Amino acid sequence: MKLRILRALLKKEVALMKRNPLVPKIIIGMPLMVMLVLPLVANLDVKNVSVTVVDNDKSQLSRRIVADIAASEYLAVSEVASTHSEAIAAMENGNADVILTIPTDYSRDITAGAAVDIEANGVNATKGMLGARYVALSVAGTLGEFQKENGMTASREEMSIINLYNPTLDFRNYMIPALMVVLLIIICGFLPALNLVSEKETGTIEAMNVTPVSRFAFVLSKLIPFWIVGLIVVTTGMTVGWLVYGLVPAGNIGAVYLATILFSLAMSGLGVTIANKSATMLQSIFVMFAFIMVFQLMSGLFTPIRSMPRWAQYITYAIPPRYFIEIMRSVYLKGASFTDLLPQYAAIAGFAAFTSLLSALTYRKRS
Repeated sequence: MKLRILRALLKKEVALMKRNPLVPKIIIGMPLMVMLVLPLVANLDVKNVSVTVVDNDKSQLSRRIVADIAASEYLAVSEVASTHSEAIAAMENGNADVILTIPTDYSRDITAGAAVDIEANGVNATKGMLGARYVALSVAGTLGEFQKENGMTASREEMSIINLYNPTLDFRNYMIPALMVVLLIIICGFLPALNLVSEKETGTIEAMNVTPVSRFAFVLSKLIPFWIVGLIVVTTGMTVGWLVYGLVPAGNIGAVYLATILFSLAMSGLGVTIANKSATMLQSIFVMFAFIMVFQLMSGLFTPIRSMPRWAQYITYAIPPRYFIEIMRSVYLKGASFTDLLPQYAAIAGFAAFTSLLSALTYRKRS
């Protein structure tokens, strides 16, 4: 009897989703739009760093240093200034991110430890810091080649740098798995909340309240469809990532789908809980939006959790997307298995059970 009731409720939910022309478009169109556009524009790679050079040496070595910087993929020589004051003026006008000053007689004194002077524009701290690092590496590389060609003793030790898990250091490989998490937060969190609140506003939920349907069966009928929706969203995202960007999970794809089912349940349970406590659709939108902002800013999506203050790192343990992002990036980039990520799966399962139970307990049938 209970299974027959649940089956009937699920048919009702599917019919409601089909009748709303916006819902199918969101489920399919939104993942396509996000996965096709955002990886191209939401890129934190630091490129096109403008470098102003003050060449006081005017030697073959200094000209070679400038040429190598200009040939770099990440650097661009915007100006070769005559004086340091001109270079500072260029930085003040926003035309220079880094100033490289090559001292007089630099090529003659390199064996005596002569050094260049690098100044970074701290207004954009990330670009200035990384840009100064890029310039330093470029100068060191040119200097090392020059010393070898002229039989000089190298002033630095050679280093071997290997980039594990993401050899090309492409930021898109880091962001694409996380973007699928954002899609699940929005779609599996917002849609159940809006669906339930719309029934409140139209009055159709009153008919449900006078039926013998239990609140657990009713809430379960609201949650189950979004397991399927979550799987569709992630499948669409993985397909676009493979066909457009050539990115496929290094690990088992089943680990991704398992995490998706648990996380979809956690987000849909949160959405239903918010809808149970909301009187209007606008109220549920604002509350859900507040949760989404916290989830995106403190889950490690854009900024590493380890770079946050210690007190903020403790708060992130109570944020479900943190664990799903760790799973997605580990499976995609490191090829991690289920056993490697067992604590993360356990945490998401706990959140899913908690939000699902809370959504059932906060639903009150009214006669």
